[in-house]
Amino acid sequence: MSQIDSLFVTRLYRAPLAELAPRIDPSELENSCLVIAEDDEAGQEWCAANGYPGYTSYASLTDLPWRFPVFADLVTALDAHVAAFAGDLEFDLDGRDLKLEDIWINILPEGGMHSSHIHPHSVISGTTYVAMPEGASALKLEDPRSARMMAAPTRVKGARRELQPFIYVQPDVGDVLLWESWLRHEVPMNMAEEERISVSFNYGWG
Repeated sequence: MSQIDSLFVTRLYRAPLAELAPRIDPSELENSCLVIAEDDEAGQEWCAANGYPGYTSYASLTDLPWRFPVFADLVTALDAHVAAFAGDLEFDLDGRDLKLEDIWINILPEGGMHSSHIHPHSVISGTTYVAMPEGASALKLEDPRSARMMAAPTRVKGARRELQPFIYVQPDVGDVLLWESWLRHEVPMNMAEEERISVSFNYGWG
């Protein structure tokens, strides 16, 4: 009898941030993001110089948990989510934990987008969602085999989810999404009139 198995699964973790303590006040987190963006002149200059629409603290601030207590609480919650995901992935961490490497704010206005990319040198990356107005763009994930498919035909419309070349995940405010850092992803154009606000991060091992 013939048999077809699915091999080499790509995992995506999704959970409410509040599922694991400490509980984060969403309005406090959003307000903190907006205050930091307004005060971060270096970040604003970097965004302008590099054609980044909206604002990101990625290239300017490395101490968000020190600046605002809500970010320190956020990291504590993220540590727990990342540990849960690492357990699901059955990583052998040799008695060590995955540690936060970077955490940064993203504010995308109407028409803003973040092109396809990966997060080199990290193990797990992710985002928690602070403001997702109606029409805000989903997270777009790319099949990691794409570069190796060569002459493969396109998939039929309505192909099974695990066979589609791209997966769109529409998060809710308060969600945290985690994936392995080699997974290519992007944020398509924000079609909402209001800002899409998120906090992204990388965890490493060593």
